[in-house]
Amino acid sequence: MRKMYNSLIRLRIWSDQQGQDLIEYAMIAGFIAVVSGMFMPNVSKDVSMVISRIARSIT
Repeated sequence: MRKMYNSLIRLRIWSDQQGQDLIEYAMIAGFIAVVSGMFMPNVSKDVSMVISRIARSIT
């Protein structure tokens, strides 16, 4: 196990943190969207529609 850990460190997989903040902010935004959808059902329909439009425009 230690050998694998050392090779991962050498490859800089674990130590490379570039882009980590963006992922964390996206996860927080997703969590807020899910929680707000639970408490405001009408808003969840609107959020779902916006996400569907974004997904269609990406593909």
